Amino acid sequence: MKRQELLIKVCGMRESANIREVEALGIDWLGLIFWPKSSRYVSELPDYLPRNAKRVGVFVDEAPETILSLSHRYRLDCLQLHGHESKAYIDQLHHQIATLGDSILPPQLIKAFSIATTDDLEQTKDYEGLTDYFLFDTKGPSVGGNGTQFDWEVLSDYHGQTPFLLSGGIGPEDAERIQAFAHPQCIGIDLNSRFEIAPGLKDINKLNTFIQSL
Repeated sequence: MKRQELLIKVCGMRESANIREVEALGIDWLGLIFWPKSSRYVSELPDYLPRNAKRVGVFVDEAPETILSLSHRYRLDCLQLHGHESKAYIDQLHHQIATLGDSILPPQLIKAFSIATTDDLEQTKDYEGLTDYFLFDTKGPSVGGNGTQFDWEVLSDYHGQTPFLLSGGIGPEDAERIQAFAHPQCIGIDLNSRFEIAPGLKDINKLNTFIQSL
């Protein structure tokens, strides 16, 4: 997959200076986690938010009203649903987004799925057409940020029409694996814990070297 075709999302951002530095690397999407149990939880508005990279808000089974309130406050471009959100829940969220009117550009939706085996892909079928993107993360003890990878070969059995981001334990040493991975619906990768100095603080040198390797 060529670099110009590969979208890069860096998630778990929180510190203003770090956000500015990461965005300067040419990152496409930048994720802010609004789940209070996360070690990367964004509890207050940073002094700097990305101006060129898309702002992605990550939520876990959050009330739609809270999501839309934070979406407005942080001017989010995408809403990533990383919990057990049902089809009915997403329908309700779509309805409430529609009530915003034409004055606000509706945010796009990403639904995350925890993947370990081919069987885990079955759940995606019920969500086709409900969200703009899927995100395939490693099934683990925590909701994201586990720092481990699943077997990417499992995704050869994904035949859905919804484009997806590859996530889960991607690290600085994985540039060649990313280049070798091919799937017609894979539009990009999601980077987080393996590029951190501490939770919520990314290592700029590691990120830059990795991007250049791609």
